[in-house]
Amino acid sequence: MFRRQGERYVATLVVDEVRVLRKVATEVVGLLTDGFDHTDPVVGRLFPEVYPDDSAGTAEFRKYTEGDLKTGKIDQAGAILAALPDSAGGEVQLDAEAAEAWLRGLNDARLAMGVRLEIKDGTDLGAELDEAVAADPSSSRVFQLSVYAYLGYLQESLLNAMLD
Repeated sequence: MFRRQGERYVATLVVDEVRVLRKVATEVVGLLTDGFDHTDPVVGRLFPEVYPDDSAGTAEFRKYTEGDLKTGKIDQAGAILAALPDSAGGEVQLDAEAAEAWLRGLNDARLAMGVRLEIKDGTDLGAELDEAVAADPSSSRVFQLSVYAYLGYLQESLLNAMLD
């Protein structure tokens, strides 16, 4: 997928990949703006408590850092949106800064989806997907697990290109 081309990281995306990435990045932005709620488990995963046994310390830490962290996460999702080709698909070209923003943005999207899909450490994604397909191949869970796997593949591909 991603390959290094001089100082840039390049991938060609088909229309469905563009649509999925646009939707996922837009949902992350919405979660961090319109729907930002500390009681939401996804927000809790993206902004974990720094001091789990000290709610006052966590609140103090959040007071000074949360705004910048939230802005950074929104900017990373925005970097994905900004680099996507039009709806017909095409080439994505990232410089080093944009590639790092994509990695962080893809990670945030995967963390959010992982919480919603109840993916835990050690979950066998292939087995989980096989089970979902066997239960109902047209279910939204099959689609969501496929998107989750795709985001991981894309993230790994970009990271490997950056390490080349």
